Formats: sequence, C-alpha cells, structure tokens
Amino acid sequence: MSALPKGFAALEPFVGVWNAPDLAARAVLRDDSSEAGRLAFHAAMQPLVVPALDRLDGKQLDALDVAERRLFELLLAYPHVAMAVEVQGDAEAKHAASRRHMRITPPA
Repeated sequence: MSALPKGFAALEPFVGVWNAPDLAARAVLRDDSSEAGRLAFHAAMQPLVVPALDRLDGKQLDALDVAERRLFELLLAYPHVAMAVEVQGDAEAKHAASRRHMRITPPA
C-alpha cells in the first residue's frame, strides 16, 4: 500500500522524513537536515508541487485521507527546504544555528 496518493511515488522516500504536523516541527526538520537531504527532497518535490496543489485544491483539511494528509504535509515542508536550497544555499548552516534560538508558537 502506498503512503501517498497515486502519481506521487517519487516522494515516498521522504514520508516520515519531511512531513510534520506543524510549523515548529517543520522548522526543526529543516534545522536537523543535511544539505544532501534538502537537495534530494527539493529535486523530487519541485516538479510535483503543482500536481499536488491541484490534487488537494478545494478539499477541506478534515476531509483529507491519510495519504493526502501526508502529501499536504510534504507540501508545507517544501517552502522551508526551497528557502534553504534556493536562497540560503551555502549559508544555510549559519542560519540554522541562529534559528535554534527562536521559538515558534501558535497564535493566541
């Protein structure tokens, strides 16, 4: 049984690695990731962002099945990784050290 909806098999290796339930957990995943891990996820996810958005568009969060929820969480992780890969690049490690001192809290 696939962990993701049909058409997203290329992302299977990243299930359990990059999907996280909230912003703070995604920030930790980014901080704890390796450059190789970020590059691999970015390369696999980039061509599937639009198809994933098309698949999930218009669905209520509570109506997502387990596979769609995993896909949604991978989509939410992608901007974190894209920032690290496309913007921060070689400076990512320096920025990760500073981010460890920031707390992400939900709005009141």
